[in-house]
This record gives sequence, C-alpha cells and structure tokens, in this order.
Amino acid sequence: MKKIIVMLMLLMLLIPAAAQEKAGLINRKDSPLQFYFEVETGLVSVLSHRYQVGRSDEGATNFDFVNQGGQDVLFPFDRYVAGLKIRDKHNIGLLYQPLTIETAVTFREDVMVDSVLFVAGTPMELKYGFPFYRFTYTYNFVNNPKLTLAGGIALQARNASIVFRTIDGSALTVAQNVGPVPSFVLYGEYRFDGGFYTGFNITGLYASSAIVNGANFDFEGSLLDASLQAGYALRPGMDVFGNFRFLGGTSRGESQYPADSWSVTEERYGENFLGTMAFTLGIRIY
Repeated sequence: MKKIIVMLMLLMLLIPAAAQEKAGLINRKDSPLQFYFEVETGLVSVLSHRYQVGRSDEGATNFDFVNQGGQDVLFPFDRYVAGLKIRDKHNIGLLYQPLTIETAVTFREDVMVDSVLFVAGTPMELKYGFPFYRFTYTYNFVNNPKLTLAGGIALQARNASIVFRTIDGSALTVAQNVGPVPSFVLYGEYRFDGGFYTGFNITGLYASSAIVNGANFDFEGSLLDASLQAGYALRPGMDVFGNFRFLGGTSRGESQYPADSWSVTEERYGENFLGTMAFTLGIRIY
C-alpha cells in the first residue's frame, strides 16, 4: 500500500504545471466542488498510557503500557485524508488513522487483567489496536487567499482491539469493541507571501455516556487530537508540510451492556488513559 502511495505521489510531480482551466492539479478552476487528498507519515511516541480492566480493590492491575508494556520506543505513524470543499464554504472530510502497537516483554511482577493472572517471569505479547475512521464537516467563517478559519463537528468510529497473551499460549485476554465518538472541530491556516503557511487543527470532546452513546450508566470519556502544521506550496495544487500532533483520549466507567461476545471483557469496570505525540511529514494534493 505504501509503495502505491509513493508511486502516485511521484506521478503527480511529473504532471505538467496546472493548465489555465485548472485551479490546481486535480480541480477545475470554475468547479464548485474542489477535492483534496492528504497523506502523512512519521513517528509517534507514547507519552503516557495506563489501562485497567476490573476493580483495583479486587486485584486488577493499573497497567502502565510505557514502563511495563514496552511502549517506551518510537512507532510508525500514518494518516490518510480525502476531502471535498463546496463553494469555498463547506468542507467534508474522511480520515483514516491506523494505530496498532504490538510489543513483547517479560512481566517482572504479577499482572491481573480481566480476572486473568499473568505471573511474574511470563514472556508476553501485547497488542494495543485503536485505529479509527473520522467523518468531519466544517464551515469556513473566514476564507480569503491568506487566512482560513473554520469550525464544525466530527463523528469518529473507533475499532479497538487490546490483547494480552503469553507467548506459549497458556493464557490470553482480549477486549474488542466498535463505537461512535462525536466531537467538535476547529481549524485555521495562514498563508504567507512566498508559499509558506502555518496552521492548526483541533478535534476534541469531553462527555458522559449519555452524550456519547445514550447509555444510562456511569461512564466518562474524552478525545483530543490537536496539531500544529507548517508547510510550503511546492507548486499550484501541491503542498508539502510537517506536523506536530498530540493524540490522546480517556475512558472510565462500568459498562452495563450484556457481554454477548466472547471478545468483550468479563469484568465490567475499565479505565484507559492514553497520550501520544507524533511528528509527521506529508503531502496535500488539490
């Protein structure tokens, strides 16, 4: 997949400069619909990550994925966006963010997750999978050749899969679920003379379950995806950029949904607190 993306980007570079009827590389100048595509890749560092399934007073471990689970190195990080601008006012975007971290470590202490005890000295394979899709809509409150300011809403679909497994296969616990996460979006960009630009993008929400999914039991969660971007217009219709991004979220509460699936945790109480920082380089085609 990555080879295909690189080949497409190289092909775009070989396309002659935009013709008079084009506003960029892929859009007609007079079209009310303007498409854009973004690809970025880089590295992510896990700043903090704690995970717990079950109550502490019943022996559940508040597990530190960074210090105990091998998430103390850098990991690959990619993002893919396809979007549409309508009459220079309305923006619709679809983001795919893969985020799966797999590590191996020997536990130095007993660890209990979802009533499964992994004893000290056990070689382990750990998987923290939290890829998501995000649909966004924003409206341009300010839109001129230099400054763009926009705000709107987003709906994110998380696709979580968290696995603790002994390497010999003697013990395993899995937590999987798919769920919606609504949020608010704020976006800004300023373009300087000479082709350079800077911008920011913030997607976030803190809410109880009644807002998130209509549940009537105790639950709280949050999401923050905030980035600072600097870029350069390489040619009409093509920007290159760098991003510093904080991506994190929290969840805490006791689920009262029935555990119909065997991949749903038996213990109903859980906590998950994650904070990451990523640096990426990217390209935007429009």
